[in-house]
Amino acid sequence: MRKSLLRMTLRQLQVFRAVCASRSYSRAAEAMSLTQPAVSLQIRQLEEQVGLPLFEYVGRKLYLTEAAESLLQASGDIFDRLDSLEMNLSSLQGSLRGELRLAAASSIQYVLPHLLAAFRQRFPEVSFHVEVASRAQIIQRLADNRDDLVLMGLVPADRALEFFPFLNNPIVAVAAPDHPLAGQQQLPLSRLESSTVLQREAGSGIRKACDEFLQLKRVHLQQTMQLGSTEALVQGAIAGLGVALVPGHAAAPYIRHGELVCLNVVELPLMRSWCAVHARGKRLSPVAEAFLGFLREERALIRRLAEPFEP
Repeated sequence: MRKSLLRMTLRQLQVFRAVCASRSYSRAAEAMSLTQPAVSLQIRQLEEQVGLPLFEYVGRKLYLTEAAESLLQASGDIFDRLDSLEMNLSSLQGSLRGELRLAAASSIQYVLPHLLAAFRQRFPEVSFHVEVASRAQIIQRLADNRDDLVLMGLVPADRALEFFPFLNNPIVAVAAPDHPLAGQQQLPLSRLESSTVLQREAGSGIRKACDEFLQLKRVHLQQTMQLGSTEALVQGAIAGLGVALVPGHAAAPYIRHGELVCLNVVELPLMRSWCAVHARGKRLSPVAEAFLGFLREERALIRRLAEPFEP
């Protein structure tokens, strides 16, 4: 190993990662509570130790060099190991401490805070960093190994992933109480062909599941309207734009308050599961292992927590 690399400090790596994240010396300085000259000095010293430039400007934009990409990955490994060390040490002291980094599909955001609160009752010194993201973003985050665990509904079959289903995720058809289909019994799924159906954008997990289900049932929607989030679908249905196909957890509060009704469609709900996902072979932190254990062992508690969100 180059002796110069051994002179790198954790503080230098922290400053470097802040610049990588913000693509700006001034924003990194603000985030680190430093002056911009102090950030510049740390980066200059780091470049001397590495022996290569780490950043370059093209126009007014800051870009990472190949050396910086390598250093960013290595520094991530270093800080991950330090996080794991902290968790292991706290475990030896009889407590669990550390941060659980999660990425979650948008439609689980209604239930997720309650799961985290129940987990934290057991491990009060655990903190959380949660990113709510689209399906495409979540798949990319899995590829980049950016999170301890990912919570999603439709797990990609073409990737080397480990996953554990922990909660039912029913997809239902909802509409405003004055919709023509409201109150009708035993509706065949084909009745949606003559209605305006509100859908998520192509590529979302809900849209993919619904498209595959409709294709299987040979139902061809004639009038659709695409909206960019689950909450937008719910609000669109409340406003009378049409029938929305949404996770039951997202619609339940509005059904209870009488703003929506769940249509009595024979083939629905479409049952799916929420899954905890990580890359196969990934070394999980003690906090991530504890959270997976919580999901496996507390199924009855999790179902009770989800009951208020059932349609």
